[in-house]
Amino acid sequence: MSELVSTRIRNTAGKLGLPHLTETISEYIRRADEGKMGYLDFLDLVLSEELAVRDDRRFRQGLRLSRLPHHKTLDEYDFSFQPDLDPRKVKDLATLSFVEAKANAALLGPPGVGKTHIAVALAVAACRAGYSIYFTSLDDMVRHLKAAEAASRLTSKLGTYLRPSVLVVDEVGYQPLERAEANLVFQVISKRYEKGSIILTSNKTFSEWGQVFGDEVLATAILDRLLHHCEVISINGPSYRLKNRLKAIERETEVT
Repeated sequence: MSELVSTRIRNTAGKLGLPHLTETISEYIRRADEGKMGYLDFLDLVLSEELAVRDDRRFRQGLRLSRLPHHKTLDEYDFSFQPDLDPRKVKDLATLSFVEAKANAALLGPPGVGKTHIAVALAVAACRAGYSIYFTSLDDMVRHLKAAEAASRLTSKLGTYLRPSVLVVDEVGYQPLERAEANLVFQVISKRYEKGSIILTSNKTFSEWGQVFGDEVLATAILDRLLHHCEVISINGPSYRLKNRLKAIERETEVT
């Protein structure tokens, strides 16, 4: 392919908003020449590479906007440390069939067992698959909604938690809520019902949610919508954080 044609392709790609193609067209041409590609194979190569670049760019942008505390994956989760947790249940969630169905996932267990790690890993997988995601702790969500309500901007702020395909709500139950605060949570849950997925983590059993939300009736209404389409995984095992802290203490003792 002549240099003149290559230059024309670069110029056209620039006008079409394809910066990656403008930078790599010479490499594509070289690969096409070496592989003696036909026109359709060459076009397939260029379009596939451009799509892969766009998907990666969208993925990275999605992660930046997600407010995830980290980007850990399931490959980094030590299932051997939680022998009572069936890895197949978690990996079934990682297929994202529940996200496609606009259902929910709940991860229950004491502090430190890796609930947030799994929730984040599922969110990262969803982002990679093209779903929009957003992460918040329950306390932060309530605080922001209360501030918005006081400023007469509640409807607008609710959109932050209603727009994403997947909303991760972390640390449900660490602080009890007042009834007015619980009602704000109910609005988010009910408006997302069968319209978008929620992944939540909690250190409380569902039977304790009446205490968490300060009202048994309201807690029941929340659970009714949340659990209607929901995969529940309980993790009852030792704390990763405690394990790591004990190892650190052992190392310090050995040095001493």
